[in-house]
Amino acid sequence: MSKSIPSVSVTYAQNKASTTSNELGMRVMQERAYERRGEPYLLIKSPPASGKSRALMFIALDKLHNQGLKQAIVVVPEKSIGSSFNDEPLSKYGFWADWTVIPKWNLCNVPGGDDGKVGAVGRFLESEDRILICTHATFRFAVDKYGIEAFDDRLIAVDEFHHVSANPDNKLGAHLGQLIARDRVHIVAMTGSYFRGDAEAVLSPGDETKFDTVTYTYYEQLNGYEHLKTLDIGYFFYTGSYADDLLAVLNPAEKTILHIPNVKARESTGDKHKEVDHIIDALAGDRSIDIEVNPDTGFYHVRTADGRVIKIADLVDDDPAKRDRVSRALKDPAQKNNRDHVDLIIALGMAKEGFDWIWCEHALTVGYRASLTEIVQIIGRATRDAKGKTHARFTNLIAEPD
Repeated sequence: MSKSIPSVSVTYAQNKASTTSNELGMRVMQERAYERRGEPYLLIKSPPASGKSRALMFIALDKLHNQGLKQAIVVVPEKSIGSSFNDEPLSKYGFWADWTVIPKWNLCNVPGGDDGKVGAVGRFLESEDRILICTHATFRFAVDKYGIEAFDDRLIAVDEFHHVSANPDNKLGAHLGQLIARDRVHIVAMTGSYFRGDAEAVLSPGDETKFDTVTYTYYEQLNGYEHLKTLDIGYFFYTGSYADDLLAVLNPAEKTILHIPNVKARESTGDKHKEVDHIIDALAGDRSIDIEVNPDTGFYHVRTADGRVIKIADLVDDDPAKRDRVSRALKDPAQKNNRDHVDLIIALGMAKEGFDWIWCEHALTVGYRASLTEIVQIIGRATRDAKGKTHARFTNLIAEPD
């Protein structure tokens, strides 16, 4: 018996406003943010896929070339998001400069731990180079080592700003508070959800008043798309193991990001690797002969019962070599516009905020999520506009109550 998925469906106008660029190559949100480029403290509240990364590029280049700042440091919560700030030929679309990051200064792509990367931050601060990309953790350790004063006359751009908290135990928030108090840096803060799952304030009221805010709403973003017309948000109850009911909601023909539950969640079996194996076996019709691994990408190639071959990226595997190979393949800029590069991404803590896969049609999340911030970020994985993609959906697969 087929099971229905209760959902709310929203239809959008497809007026192309949020995907149309001006003479400088800026979309509506980016133009709105660029108009405030002279502000020393700028907060950009804008949904996933609205172009915050490129907006920052425009603003940072102006601050470096026209506002007297020495360097720009872009701070992201995890290494995978660093690819959002790869080189961009902005002049090709009408801007007066290109965004170029010297490879050694994109610390998200450099092997090794935070210890070595903190030293790299120090060398960057002493260099004549202009742009550095690093993680929140690397930045925190660098501030601890070099002090607040070492960052004077620089732009600090913080992506996924909701990771910051006014709670004094939040190191990134404490460092930003000190930078604001010293008043010798410019700060651009970017987030799709200016609230935290734990209800803590992101900024103290005194610091927040110093920021000029640019707001671009989800309604503006989705209504202004060219291709995406409808978005469904729904839930589905299962009994027993979620992996047994998964194929009732997972359509192999849809480009899907599947987030399995944390191992400590009630929905988890406690063995995340066996859960992934179970999902892959189910898609193969329990025929292991139909499962191969691509040596270049690390993706599983699985032949389904109807003869289709689907490519599956496993981001749950803890083996660093395997996971790094899969992550690199997903970030490959040459494949960014290739719809057939991958079909299903299975993740646990990754592929949420800042993860850019425009072809994702279905964000399927297993288990209850206590954080609205996390839900907003996950839905944002499916709400990117892409040619031929008219429909997207978010489904929460949750255990049926007793």
